[in-house]
Amino acid sequence: MNKDNVELICNIGELSGLFREKSDIRGFLYKVVKTVAAHMKADVCSIYLYDEFLDRLILEATEGLNPDLIGKLILSIGEGLVGSSMKELRPILEKRGRDNPSFKAVPGSLEEKYDAFLAVPILQDVSRIGVLVLQHSRPGYFNRNDMMALKAIASQLATTLENAKLLMGVNKKNNGVREQREISVIRGRSIVEGIGIGTVYVLEDQHNDRGKDFYKEICDSLGLEDFQTALKQTAEQLQNLQAEMEERLSDVASFIFSTHLLMLQDTSFIGFIEDEIRGGKGPCLAVIDRVEYFVGIFSQSENPRVIEKVQDIRDLGHRILRNLAMEDQNAGDYSGQLVIARELLPSELVKITAQHVEGFVLYSQGASAHIAVLAKSLDVPMMYTEDKNVFNLQTNIPVILDGIQGNLLVDPGSDTMEEFQKIHSSVSDWSDLENSVTDETFTRDGKKLSLLATINLLSDISTAVKVKAEGIGLYRSEFPFIIRNSFPSEEEQFLVYSKIFQRMSSDIITLRTLDIGGDKILSYMPDQKEDNPFLGLRAIRFLLQNKKIFVSQLKAMLRAGQGRSFRIMFPMISSLDDFLESKRMVEKSREFLLRDGFECKNMPQLGVMVELPSAIEMAGELAEEADFISIGSNDLVQYLLGVDRTNEKVSSFYEARHPAVLRSIARVVRAAAKADCPLSLCGNMASDRGMLYFLVGTGMTNFSLSPGLIPEIQHYLNSLNAEKAKVDAKILLSMKTLKEVDSYITEVLSRS
Repeated sequence: MNKDNVELICNIGELSGLFREKSDIRGFLYKVVKTVAAHMKADVCSIYLYDEFLDRLILEATEGLNPDLIGKLILSIGEGLVGSSMKELRPILEKRGRDNPSFKAVPGSLEEKYDAFLAVPILQDVSRIGVLVLQHSRPGYFNRNDMMALKAIASQLATTLENAKLLMGVNKKNNGVREQREISVIRGRSIVEGIGIGTVYVLEDQHNDRGKDFYKEICDSLGLEDFQTALKQTAEQLQNLQAEMEERLSDVASFIFSTHLLMLQDTSFIGFIEDEIRGGKGPCLAVIDRVEYFVGIFSQSENPRVIEKVQDIRDLGHRILRNLAMEDQNAGDYSGQLVIARELLPSELVKITAQHVEGFVLYSQGASAHIAVLAKSLDVPMMYTEDKNVFNLQTNIPVILDGIQGNLLVDPGSDTMEEFQKIHSSVSDWSDLENSVTDETFTRDGKKLSLLATINLLSDISTAVKVKAEGIGLYRSEFPFIIRNSFPSEEEQFLVYSKIFQRMSSDIITLRTLDIGGDKILSYMPDQKEDNPFLGLRAIRFLLQNKKIFVSQLKAMLRAGQGRSFRIMFPMISSLDDFLESKRMVEKSREFLLRDGFECKNMPQLGVMVELPSAIEMAGELAEEADFISIGSNDLVQYLLGVDRTNEKVSSFYEARHPAVLRSIARVVRAAAKADCPLSLCGNMASDRGMLYFLVGTGMTNFSLSPGLIPEIQHYLNSLNAEKAKVDAKILLSMKTLKEVDSYITEVLSRS
């Protein structure tokens, strides 16, 4: 059936005429997309209008996509193909939309069945009005003639749509809808992929999910006996939870609920509440008032360890109140709730995750890199947002955390909820994981590569085994330190490291010594506040100035690794002196163990992390002295470009594809090859397809990444031609600008 493009263009007046029909503005927009879709024989036609106030594109009408997303699907300028069309002010025509690197799937939109894609910007003089989009199930359905026709349609619709947009804006302002629109979708940045479905719980207020009025109604019919029953139930839940966590997360969950359990025995807390109830106050209000009293006291302390207890007391109050309310069979925990917080400590993250939370939304100014790393290992959906409206959400309102796109959908419709429920089920299904990977990884032309696992928590090892990781390229040893309230003893560390060797049979097990500093702060260490923490007492500098802590960790590692081949790696090495002094500390630790009667027959291989510009300069000397080298790509980019990767204000300058980064990596690769020193790379770069292509082209063969990413990365590497990558890597290294590099890599990816 032919598409009557010319007829549509010539009769566009009929669309303007629809404005005179009895219909509201959104009804008019629907008639527009329906008419255009019919004329163009398209399966989908959508109109996205540009909101200057939000600086976003908003889906205002669609024929073919999920109508529940109207007014709720909001795109940044440059986001996805639609956002790219608006940003670049040009049409985008694709045989298969998903083949374009800028494509961004929107879960719940129902667009997965449509391949062909055509978008044109709607402009009025120099003003941006929106984007008009067509989609079809048949690949390559649209051609350049269709594109020209749609441009003409967009041009003739521009004035009418501008009027519609202005009227919609006035109505929203008069009816207070704009404020509601702003929080219908909270835009952010995905940190941990996944889907979280539940109701809002703002962490700063321990009773906000219901409010005093709600609990006052309950308290009218409750008494002391009800409180004591809830108290007993709370104690049993916490004891069971502690036992469960000791089994599942033994490395970081040691007595994490001890404060909660002790508070249940404290007469100044529980005894006072019971006295208040005997005096006639309802038990719920008595709990709320006492929790607020303790929060006030703890918050005023100058001791950071006391301040950390603020969330413990809020958490306990939340549990007691839910048990009093008898909300459901899982009363007391965070089941069915998404936690919103301005900031979160690692210990708080672990505790709340243990209580079955559905996901986290963090305000980005309170976010830190190690929280993201920890959340990924705990496998809980998380996003950061800079939108303060997230704290204005109504309590207990239904929300969907789309951790794939980085959106928080507020009060979604039933169809959207159903779609995301399906996605949630599919994302959570790991049953086919073991069948999707092979024991070894080869490129299409037969080059052998090794995919190693980056381990943050012991629980990551089971996933690493499941996806057939060839070893552990990096074990981050700092999390048991960060989450606790004191340094773990040598014996406690020995138990953690022993479990690593018990659970992973590979010969490649790499334990990194403690890397704290920067945004990874130990609350129990005095005088840690620094003006420039990322340039301060961090990682190996800290250990070499605190040698008792260093020796304790090294002794625990040496004991745990006896009888096994393993490696110890030192972070943030800036000079050959750093490495030689660290090596001397290992030898000294071994002497201490031998003196105390421990067997230490085998010595581990000792390696360095190349993350600093000075280490790049000394790469040749380090490669000659060390047993192995690992490039820490996250910090390498940060220090090489002088960009704090945790600072949202400069995040756009954090560019892994910068020519200086590419040349620095190539320099380290050459130095390692010359000294015949094994080389690997860890960090985000190991899961970036464009950068992986370049890295393989430089001759690098070993990569350490999050275990859950191994299947898809192995699949990508299987399709890669190593010899072609080698040629392209040389071309990339000759380029002078980031724009050139980015364009070339994008072209390479589009061909593969």
